[in-house]
Order: sequence, then C-alpha cells, then structure tokens
Amino acid sequence: MIKPKTDLPQGTLDMLILRVVALEPIHGYGIAARLKQISKDVLQVQQGSLYPALHRLENRKWLAAEWRPSETGREAKYYSLTKAGEKQLALEDDNWQRLTAAVRLVMKSEAAP
Repeated sequence: MIKPKTDLPQGTLDMLILRVVALEPIHGYGIAARLKQISKDVLQVQQGSLYPALHRLENRKWLAAEWRPSETGREAKYYSLTKAGEKQLALEDDNWQRLTAAVRLVMKSEAAP
C-alpha cells in the first residue's frame, strides 16, 4: 500500500532538523533517515529540501558543522546544535505546542447549527 505524501508546513523542517541534531552530532543522510524512522515512514525528506535547510541553519549559526569519517569510512559533514540553536529549538517547540493546541481546539469544535 502506498502511503500518501505528507507536506510539512512552512518552517517545520527546520524545527525537526534542530530536534534530530539535538540528540547527537549527525550527517545529512542520517538526519533524513532518523526523521523517516521516528515518524514511522511518514516524513521522507528529499535531498532537495534537506541540504538547503541545513545550509540555512548553519548560516543562521543554529548548527555547527565539521567534516569527519562516517560509519562507512567516507568523509561526511556532521552537524551539531549550537547554543543559539538550542535557544531556537526551545522557541520553535513553544510555538509548535501553541499552534497545535489551537488547531486541535478548532478541529474538535462542533459545527454551528
């Protein structure tokens, strides 16, 4: 059975990347694989979305990056969360909790007669 594609709301990918990188330093392919695994295959981030997001987060100083050998022995760029990234992740999480709670209230509301 083919699962329907789920598009992420604007800005959500950045938050999810920060959350995955907060767990441990990880390379781009690992980030995509972790998101897919944790979401039970619902979130499948394409390279065309992932790598521009990683560059954007690095430019904003929310991620730091260094080249080092991966599990396969090949060089890979590993990303880690900076202090500024930790603060941004906390802010994003607060905003997400507020937004999803508001959406949940609307979705559970009964239609007017």
